[in-house]
Amino acid sequence: MIKLHSLAAGYKNKPVLSDISFSVKAGDCLGIIGPNGSGKTTLFRTITRTLKPWSGSVLYNNADLYQTPRHTIATTMAAMPQFIEYPFGITVYDFVALGRYPHLKRFAPLDAHDIAIIDRCLESTDSTSVRSRNLQELSGGERQRVLLAQALAQEPTLLILDEPTAHLDIGHQAAMMDLVQTLNAQTGLTVIMILHDLNLAAEYCRSLVLLHQGSIFAQGAPAKVLTYQNIEQVYNTVVVVNSNPVTQQPNVILVPQRYLTAKTASEREIR
Repeated sequence: MIKLHSLAAGYKNKPVLSDISFSVKAGDCLGIIGPNGSGKTTLFRTITRTLKPWSGSVLYNNADLYQTPRHTIATTMAAMPQFIEYPFGITVYDFVALGRYPHLKRFAPLDAHDIAIIDRCLESTDSTSVRSRNLQELSGGERQRVLLAQALAQEPTLLILDEPTAHLDIGHQAAMMDLVQTLNAQTGLTVIMILHDLNLAAEYCRSLVLLHQGSIFAQGAPAKVLTYQNIEQVYNTVVVVNSNPVTQQPNVILVPQRYLTAKTASEREIR
C-alpha cells in the first residue's frame, strides 16, 4: 500500500531524512520508533503529503503519492497528527463530523448513514460523554481520543498516527491501542504508527522501523529490532530486554544510572 524508496527530506537547508526505504503491505501494522530528533515526525509529514521529499519516491497503491488526486487521499487515507490547531468554538461532535466531508457531494448535508458513523466513532473512542463540549475545554488525553474519532470517521483504508498515546493514562493507552489493533485485525485497516513507548510498539505492531539520525538503523519484527544492543546504541541508555511473560514480546526495562556498577554490568550478560 505504501512504498518508500531512497527517500530524502528536510526543511530548507536542513536535511533530516536520508535513504529511507521500506514498504507496508495492505493490512499490516507498522510502528516507527526512534529517539527525539531522529526524523519520525518528518517521516510522518512526508507520508501524509504535507512535506514534499527532496528526492526518492513515495508510492501509494503503486502510484506516486504526490500525483494522486486529493479526493482519493482524503477518502482512503486518514492521519492523526500529534499537534493540531483546533477551530475556536467548535464542538467535539462537529469536529468529528468533519471526517465525513470527503465522502459528501458538494454542499450535501450529513445523512443518517454519516450520523451513525460519527456516533460509532465517538463511542469506540470513549468520547460520547464529551460530544457537546468545546474542543478547547478538553484535556490533552480527551483531545487525543477525539482526534482518533475524526480520523476513523473518514473510514480510511490506511490510518497513520503520530504519537496516538501521548497525554493518555495507561488505561486509555491500552484502550486506544486495542481499538486500533482490533480495526487492523477485523477490517484489514492498514496502520502506520509513530510511537515513543517501545513496549507498546512491541505489543501492538507486527513490524518496526527504528530510525537513528535520519536513517533506518534496523527494521523487522519487534524481537529483531528491540534488542538491548540496538536500543543502547540508538538511545544511548542502558536497558534490559526480556520477554513479556504473557505475550512473549520484547519487554524493555530501563536501568537507572545509579545501578551501573562493575558488578551489575557483568550481571547484565544474562541477557
